[in-house]
Amino acid sequence: MRRGIVVSILLVLLLAASVGADEVTRNWMSIVLEDFDDGGMYEWVVQGGKFLATEEPEGEAATFRFPFAYELVDSEDVEGGVQPEALILPAEEETSNPGVLGVQASFTRRGYNFLEFFPTLGEVDDDGNPIAVPITIPGRPLAIDLWAWGSNYDYYLELIVRDYRGVVHTLKVGDLGYAGWRNLDVEIPNYIPRAVRFVPNRRRMDLLKIVLWTRPEESVAGFHFYLDHIKVLTDMFETPFDGEGLANPEFVSDVWGTEQPQ
Repeated sequence: MRRGIVVSILLVLLLAASVGADEVTRNWMSIVLEDFDDGGMYEWVVQGGKFLATEEPEGEAATFRFPFAYELVDSEDVEGGVQPEALILPAEEETSNPGVLGVQASFTRRGYNFLEFFPTLGEVDDDGNPIAVPITIPGRPLAIDLWAWGSNYDYYLELIVRDYRGVVHTLKVGDLGYAGWRNLDVEIPNYIPRAVRFVPNRRRMDLLKIVLWTRPEESVAGFHFYLDHIKVLTDMFETPFDGEGLANPEFVSDVWGTEQPQ
């Protein structure tokens, strides 16, 4: 009798494991969101806080500060290239024009000043302001990483993301108090929803912008900063089912004229 109970319990455990197997299936992929090569996938815009210095100082007594400027820097502009060494590919695989996004800036006073980096497609609104185009992050993202070039200032970097409900979240990537290139990453916390039990299960997440912050005790008289190779580690597995094409967001939009919250 006791042996029969053990067998029954074991059978139930095996059945439970087979039912839940799909729930733990993973298909991890590393996907580049922006590499800034060959002109970049987006046209990036940089904006600063109200104390951003945008003109040269006047008068001999004025404190020196850089004029504000930003641009895509390609490898032809710098001897030896501009990319992090870890990203340099063999000659037969490298892109025709590797690049990074660079900014030269200063602020007129110390404090929690900021620079915002956000992607666009080059379009502007009726007032001439650039229209931001959020980068949709595929799958169920686990972490986002990027390469950031620091010049040893006590600044820090944040990512601003938005979940499928429209809720905006701030993720601290890391401090910039170092010299040269460094790979920084941030895990997506569990409180940000990336999936639901309804079909389709996956829910979209958007990268809205990257923000550089200065700390009040640090100098802001003039600095340089560079970005490269924004990437996401994400789970792209989706349990197949009969009729999954009917859950495709494009199909829903085309047929019903509306979209499910993805």
